[in-house]
Amino acid sequence: MALYSAGVEYGIHCLLYLADEKGNGREASVRALAELQGVPPELLAKVFTRLAKAGLVAATEGVRGGFRLARPADEITVLDIVRAIDGDKQIFECRGVRERCAIFGSDCPAPNWAVADPCAIHAVMLQAQQRMEEALAQQTVLDLVRRVARKAPPEFGEQVLRWMNDRHDGKVEIGPL
Repeated sequence: MALYSAGVEYGIHCLLYLADEKGNGREASVRALAELQGVPPELLAKVFTRLAKAGLVAATEGVRGGFRLARPADEITVLDIVRAIDGDKQIFECRGVRERCAIFGSDCPAPNWAVADPCAIHAVMLQAQQRMEEALAQQTVLDLVRRVARKAPPEFGEQVLRWMNDRHDGKVEIGPL
């Protein structure tokens, strides 16, 4: 089972379409982004509601309105996106196993040395959580946009831009959302 929801993956992909390699912003409708990725528009609408509430995207006005980044692409981290969509998830939940050790017996509580502070297992998991969050906080939307641009052939970016522009300019009917 994945730690983060599919909404996180879809949200990150969407935000990559809202910036170019120079960090310049673009706008797009949720419906066009959903169609581009083959994702239900209702799912992306929920994702964008959370992203907007977190101040990562802003709605644009008008008949052809959509969303744009609310902050520069180099100021939005992957951790910002994860927290906006899935909240502050912990990778580990301590079950208090050491408190129920048969050696301590069922009639008396476990000794303080056994239950004080996080146990060694929980401490390792807390450290892992911290390192994972630090890694996610070091990567921005702009970093990912540039990484994708280095990997994909130049014509791919042009094709995506043309495809999105066709929908934005009304050449392809996509309906509201």
